[in-house]
Amino acid sequence: MRRHRFERLVVRALASLPRQYRDRIENVAVLVAAEPDEETRRGLGLQPGEVVYGLYFGVPLTERGSSYGMELPDRIVLYQKAIEGASRSDTTIMHLVRKVVVHEVAHHFGLSDAELRRLSQA
Repeated sequence: MRRHRFERLVVRALASLPRQYRDRIENVAVLVAAEPDEETRRGLGLQPGEVVYGLYFGVPLTERGSSYGMELPDRIVLYQKAIEGASRSDTTIMHLVRKVVVHEVAHHFGLSDAELRRLSQA
């Protein structure tokens, strides 16, 4: 899938978030990269062949104090190759993009991976 088409899926996924969350996302850049760079892979401890669909880089809203300000935007990065590699069709790409966007936005709001797993099982 061409990058611009994939990016449109990301924009659609963001637009589909419930208004209560969508309206509270500030100072967050949402980006698409083909795959994580070597520094990111090392930082995550990823082994060859391990994939990651997306990452949140920043300070969650729940951890920001009164002195927080004048910071670079947080970043959410979706990794196109990994998402496409896990998908069999454009429809499954679309669903996985939305799932990853929701997951990374949840980190921005302060939910941990454990909390997200617990919520997805409820």
